Amino acid sequence: MSKRFIFSSESVGEGHPDKVCDTISDAVLDACLAQDKYSRVACETYAKSNVVIVGGEITTQAKLDFVTLAREAIREIGYVNDDDVFHADKVFVNLLVTQQSPDIAQGVDAALAEGKKKAEQGAGDQGLMFGYACDETPELMPSPIMFAHRLGRELTRVRKSGQVAWLRPDAKSQVSVEYIDDRPVRITNAVISTQHAESATHKEIEEFCIEEIIKKVLPRELLTPETVYLINPTGRFVVGGPQGDTGLTGRKIIVDSYGGWGRHGGGAFSGKDPSKVDRSAAYMGRYVAKNIVAAGLAKRAEIQFAYAIGYPDPVSVFVNTFGTGTVSDEAITQAVEAVFSFKPADIVTQLNLLRPIYGQTTNYGHFGKSNPDLTWEHTDKVEALKNAIK
Repeated sequence: MSKRFIFSSESVGEGHPDKVCDTISDAVLDACLAQDKYSRVACETYAKSNVVIVGGEITTQAKLDFVTLAREAIREIGYVNDDDVFHADKVFVNLLVTQQSPDIAQGVDAALAEGKKKAEQGAGDQGLMFGYACDETPELMPSPIMFAHRLGRELTRVRKSGQVAWLRPDAKSQVSVEYIDDRPVRITNAVISTQHAESATHKEIEEFCIEEIIKKVLPRELLTPETVYLINPTGRFVVGGPQGDTGLTGRKIIVDSYGGWGRHGGGAFSGKDPSKVDRSAAYMGRYVAKNIVAAGLAKRAEIQFAYAIGYPDPVSVFVNTFGTGTVSDEAITQAVEAVFSFKPADIVTQLNLLRPIYGQTTNYGHFGKSNPDLTWEHTDKVEALKNAIK
């Protein structure tokens, strides 16, 4: 008997309130790393109505103009319309920034300290991280999340091109995919909610989103006469962005990762420098899982590893191929541990993470992008993994 199910994933546009905050936090991080690559940054942003609060712990030699950074990020997103309460030139930017706690710093620093087990750089916090990859898309990512990102990315491209004057920055997308025997066979639902100017009619918005966005970017062979299109299902979306909802850094962790398919350890990414294993180890997990699948060792692979704060070695490493492996999961785990180092300092070195690259990750997923700067998407360990299999 065949196994049949439907799986859905969502994405959000750059103008979604939470993504506005992620964008500002990553802009602050990149500005720090551009001047001081050893900056310690944990930047959180809050946005509501015409107020932005930038807070967190930052220890850096960089000289920053936080207000200008926030305004430039908001302007690039597209909040420059006179009918927006949230406007790049009119928001009030408040700062609540201190330095990193010295107790945390001594755990991360590559130096001995009283009570610290090793002199190596340790993890910046305890936590568990997951990486995932599968062979159902060229990006080695699950179909639903990649399709949802495609819709949001194209909607943003069209809006920023100026082709459609009524489009506004806030938007969400969602795609439901039917699977038979773990392979995608058709798209059952495609959802777009996009903010718009008062002048646009629902009919105009619906026709545009179906014909110019959905049908142009989703695979034609997966769209059927039974596919249901839901466009601005409430009928109206004029009030959006931080005027309509509160934004906060780190609330879109499932959008940022695998759309709910691969598991997530719970730690957010944006605004954190690579000494924070919430971010760097999640990137490492993706790197490992992608190389496992690219090496043909499995059709699907998930890796979990975990850390204790201040300690350099992971407390556990576990690979699961969900029965798709060409060799045992134990053999793959042993090969992974032989090829990759999971120590925080080694992750930073292996993936070359002390660079101002993080603004490129903020929107439409941290994984699955074909960008040479994003080293965790490289498949340069395929041969080493194959050779390490015993």
